[in-house]
Amino acid sequence: MAAPVADPHPPTRLQLPAGATDAHCHVFGPGDVFPYAPERAYTPPDAPYERLVGLHDRMGLTNGVIVQASCHGTDNAALLDALRRGEGRYAGVAMVSPEVTRAELEELHEAGVRSTRFNFVAHLGGRPDLDAFRTVVEKVVPLGWHLVLHFDAKDIADNLDLLRGLPCPWIIDHMGRVDTAAGVDQPAFAALLELMADERSWVKISGAERLTVDGTPPYDDVVPFARALVEAAPDRVLWGTDWPHPNVRSMPDDGDLVDLLADLLPGEADRQRVLVDNPRTLYPLS
Repeated sequence: MAAPVADPHPPTRLQLPAGATDAHCHVFGPGDVFPYAPERAYTPPDAPYERLVGLHDRMGLTNGVIVQASCHGTDNAALLDALRRGEGRYAGVAMVSPEVTRAELEELHEAGVRSTRFNFVAHLGGRPDLDAFRTVVEKVVPLGWHLVLHFDAKDIADNLDLLRGLPCPWIIDHMGRVDTAAGVDQPAFAALLELMADERSWVKISGAERLTVDGTPPYDDVVPFARALVEAAPDRVLWGTDWPHPNVRSMPDDGDLVDLLADLLPGEADRQRVLVDNPRTLYPLS
């Protein structure tokens, strides 16, 4: 797996508002301190906390939400370390097993975790065991947590009943990994838009480098999808870099992804909502 761009350019097309938040980013390792999970589907290059902070400082991002990635499994040690070192700059999304204890959840909560993540994507293992899924949900709901769900858009329609039966809010990662080549009228994206009518449903307009047809800038084909989601639910949309971009076809420059916000969120009010206000509805950020 490729390493992220070492020297991304700062934004050139816009200045981010104070409090702007990268609501989807990761820390990987370092592996000699925080080992990767034996059952992982991929092994990333180390992308530790210090490099994440450097990226955010360069981009003008005040805060971030660090999402536990599958390569670390349910060992959240690297995530906890980053949250504690950030002293309120960062909040977190953990991955936990059905055997997680109340004490372990409270430790995560105290550090700034407010969600747990599940992968439904085929190449990352597909739909989780639903008994295990429901067990985890039952354990995290009393803490006021929400769920972060990694879907392929084509699978959303088959899981609408599952989602509508959840007792808490959920976030769909990366616009549901929608196939941008199929256009905004495709059934898979229609299902995602339908889901956004539910007040518990949130979405991240992240992953442009994954969704664009050829994998390279300027990512113009992603813009109509993001704008449609913002129009559908402006108070329930988040944005993130997905740094350090695991398993992408072409490694993006994060400066290009931040500059793309000028197109994804052309209005100042939408930028304020999506980048500043909405993340603070879900996460404890200072």
